[in-house]
Amino acid sequence: MVKELIIDSSPSGVTIALVEDKQLVELHKEHINNNYAVGDIYLGRIKKIMPGLNAAFVDVGYEKDAFLHYFDLGPQVQSLIKLTKIKRNGSVSGTLLDNFKLEGDINKAGKISEVVSKNLVLPVQIAKEPISTKGPRLSSDLSIAGRYIVLVPFSNVISISKKIKSNTERNRLKKIIESIKPKNFGVIIRTVSEGKGVAELQKDLLDSVTKWENFIKKLPDAEPSKRVWGEMDRTSTLIRDILSTDFTNVYVNDSNLFEDIRSYVHEISPEMEKIVKIYKHKEPIFEHFGIEKQIKNAFGKTVNLAGGAYLVVEHTEALHVVDVNSGNRTASKENQEENALQVNKEAAKEIARQLRLRDMGGIVVIDFIDMHKPVNRKMLFDYLKELMLLDRAKHTILPPSKFGLVQITRQRVRPEMNIVTSEKCPTCDGTGEIKASIVLMDDIENNLNYILQEQNEKNITLCVHPYIEAYIKKGFISLQWKWFFKFGQRIKIKAVPSYNLTEFHFISSKDEEIKL
Repeated sequence: MVKELIIDSSPSGVTIALVEDKQLVELHKEHINNNYAVGDIYLGRIKKIMPGLNAAFVDVGYEKDAFLHYFDLGPQVQSLIKLTKIKRNGSVSGTLLDNFKLEGDINKAGKISEVVSKNLVLPVQIAKEPISTKGPRLSSDLSIAGRYIVLVPFSNVISISKKIKSNTERNRLKKIIESIKPKNFGVIIRTVSEGKGVAELQKDLLDSVTKWENFIKKLPDAEPSKRVWGEMDRTSTLIRDILSTDFTNVYVNDSNLFEDIRSYVHEISPEMEKIVKIYKHKEPIFEHFGIEKQIKNAFGKTVNLAGGAYLVVEHTEALHVVDVNSGNRTASKENQEENALQVNKEAAKEIARQLRLRDMGGIVVIDFIDMHKPVNRKMLFDYLKELMLLDRAKHTILPPSKFGLVQITRQRVRPEMNIVTSEKCPTCDGTGEIKASIVLMDDIENNLNYILQEQNEKNITLCVHPYIEAYIKKGFISLQWKWFFKFGQRIKIKAVPSYNLTEFHFISSKDEEIKL
C-alpha cells in the first residue's frame, strides 16, 4: 500500500489529506488559532458540582463550561491537586517528581464532591474538543504523548500496546523503559516502538519529560481558565502518530510549513526526511492530486459505489445511519444471496473509509442488504472487522442482527468533518425560482437598445445558452433579422454551453465584456 500526505496551507488554516493507493481515506483541518485541541492542558476552575451526574463543570475559558466526570479524574488526582497547590504557593522548586510523595488512589466508586470542590483550581487536559452545542470534555489524568511513548505522571506502571504481539519484544521494551524512566512517571509504550533501539526510545522519553518540565515551569504564574501547555500543531501531531516506512511522499505547498515539517521529520525519523517535498505548480495542490474531486464525490448524503450500488448517509444528534442500496445492480433469482453479499462487501469497504474520512463518532447504524444465510452474515462481519483494523480511532463492532443491522461505536474526540458538496444554483441564486422565460427576450432587447443606441457600440456579440441561440436564429425571419432591421446593424449570436439557461452577456468589438 502506497501512503502519501498532501498538505494544503491557506490563510484560513491547514488541510491535510491522507491518501492510500491514490484514494483519499482521511481529511483533517487545522484552523488558525485552534484552541481546545485534544491534548492541550488548561488551568481549570471548578464552577459547579453536579452530584446527580457525578461530574463537575469547569471553566477553561470556553463559551460553555467544560465537562469533567468522576471517571476522568484519574486515580492520582489527589497528587495532581497537591502538586498544583505547592507549585502555585512557591514552596517547592524543581520540575520532576523524584522527591514528591504520591497520594493514595481515589475510590473507583466514589463521589466527585469528595474529591473536588467549587472554585478549586487544577490542571485539566482536553479529551474531546467542543462538538455541536457541547463544551470540551476534560480529563485530569494528564499524559504527554511522544512518538514512541506516552508519559504518565504520578504513576510507576509500564504498559505496552496490545498490537505488539511478540513476548520477547514486549519484555525487551519493558526492560529498556524501566532502566531509563524517571521516578513517579508511568509510561505507555506505543505500537511504533516495536524494533526501536535504546537511543531512539530514550530521546523520545527525554523530549516528553522536557514537555512536562515546561508545563510545571508555567504552572505557578498561569491564570485560571487559560491554557498552560499546548500540543503541537495538528500537522506535526498527525505526522508523529502515523508516519511510518509505508509513506512514500509528503507534499506541502507552503515553503515555511515545508521547512517546519522537514525539520520535525528529521528530528523524529532522519532517514525519512527525503520524502518531504515542496509543491511548486501553479495548479492548486488538491486539484493536482485529484483530492478536490474525491472530496466532492465522497461527502454528501449519497455516496455512489463503483458497481452501481450506493450509500445513503444520514446524521442525527444521537447517531449516524448508513443505508446500503443495490441501485442498478441486478441478479437472477438463483444468485440473489450471492449478489447481496457482494454488494454488502463493496459497501463495507466504502463505509470503513467513510468513517475515517468524515471522522464519524458515537453510534453508527448500518442497514446492509438482507442475507438469509448465517455463514454470509458472519463473512460480512469478519470482512468489516478486518477493514476497520486500519482505523486508529477506538471502535467496537457488533455482529449483524436478524434485521441485517450492524452497530458500531466509534471514539469521537473532534467534531465530525462536514463538507458541503452542493453549490448554490447560479440561475436562481438558491431561491428555487427563475425569471419567466417569456420575458428573457424583452430583457435582451432592452439591453441591446441601450448598448447600440445610447452607447453607440458597434459589432457586438451576444453570448447565450445554446437553446437560446437556437431560439433567436429559428425561422425564415428570425429574431436576429428583426434586430437587424430595428437597430440597423447585425448582431452576432454565440452559443456558450457553460451558461445557465437565462444567462447572457454582451461582448464588444474589442473582445471585452460590456458591463451592464
